[in-house]
Amino acid sequence: MEQVNRVIRKRLASEVVLINQISEYIIGAGGKRLRPALLLMIARALGDTGPHRHELAAVIEFIHTATLLHDDVVDESALRRGKQTANALFGNAASVLVGDFLYSRSFQMMVSADSMRVMQILSDATNVISEGEVLQLLNMHDPDVDEARYMQVIRYKTAKLFEAAAELGAVLAGATPAQEAAAAEYGRHIGAAFQIMDDWLDYTGTPESMGKNAGDDLREGKPTLPLIWLMQHGDAEERALAREAIEQGGTDRFDTIFSAITRSGALDYTLRCAEHEAQIALNAILQFPDSIYKESLLDLCSYSTSRLS
Repeated sequence: MEQVNRVIRKRLASEVVLINQISEYIIGAGGKRLRPALLLMIARALGDTGPHRHELAAVIEFIHTATLLHDDVVDESALRRGKQTANALFGNAASVLVGDFLYSRSFQMMVSADSMRVMQILSDATNVISEGEVLQLLNMHDPDVDEARYMQVIRYKTAKLFEAAAELGAVLAGATPAQEAAAAEYGRHIGAAFQIMDDWLDYTGTPESMGKNAGDDLREGKPTLPLIWLMQHGDAEERALAREAIEQGGTDRFDTIFSAITRSGALDYTLRCAEHEAQIALNAILQFPDSIYKESLLDLCSYSTSRLS
């Protein structure tokens, strides 16, 4: 990961001062670097010792960071990872354009692997993520969104980059088709587990633990799984409350909605869904050769559903 960070800082360099300022601010804000770490662990678990894994891990982080920059503008977010968002600090226009820079820089870097398979995985992933962003936009303030539509957004918008990172690790290791498919399945489901837990934390966490404001999804009118469950299983009054929250957004009635969600069992159900996704991920790589990297990948499954931030 230290090598990946060195690649990130080297590749962020630009003659345009504002790009350097915003890029440094975003990268310096921290984050778990889960997606590049996932690529490295899969690659090493399957025996890769080649030169390209650090560069491609940095590509994955650049794509992820670009999506965050654009997300925060669309969502009008002011806080991420406990710090002001780039759009709050530098403005929407600068954030969008620097996000575009990160996307284009990542495609420059992809070429270094000299592999059409690598290019295919990353270009397909980037396109699917963009589709997921649009799907989420269409779902905003729509109280008729069901669990299937919610999961589609998760698969496209969040899980796809995890899947691509894991699949790239297998490709770099020269894995068998079965191992490559298993790695992709692991990434897809561990990514879904993390996103479902993020939606759970939006109702149970604090700004200090999450690095963002609790209730942000509710304020934006996002129909996430806890609200969808309440819409389907609450009494008439609770369903009306959830519908109003989705249609109008805002957090004026957060405490009332949180109480209804808790009573309905929505949070317990959301947690079970995340645990189910993590279990599928775990099962996918059980046949990988034993190693410290495989153990870390298995540990990640437990961490994904037990974290508090």
